[in-house]
Amino acid sequence: MFKRTIPITQARHELSRLPEEFAADNTSDAIAITRRGKPVLAVLPWDLYDSLVETLEILGDEDLMAALRQSIKEMEREELISWDEVRSIS
Repeated sequence: MFKRTIPITQARHELSRLPEEFAADNTSDAIAITRRGKPVLAVLPWDLYDSLVETLEILGDEDLMAALRQSIKEMEREELISWDEVRSIS
């Protein structure tokens, strides 16, 4: 996930350039910021942050996860509904 690791002293100087770096690199990797060689912060593109938050919200929704598990079971049992049937319901 981390495309690179930089010490916090270097990060202070590079922080204003990171948005351009993320845009130019066209990846969704985060950068680990270290202090005394140990990771203390992560800097990541907004899209990656947003997708992580959305995933955590979905995983934290008990009703939604129950429905997802039920759907997976139905799919495994091949209890599928054709697209034509779905369209006729709406």
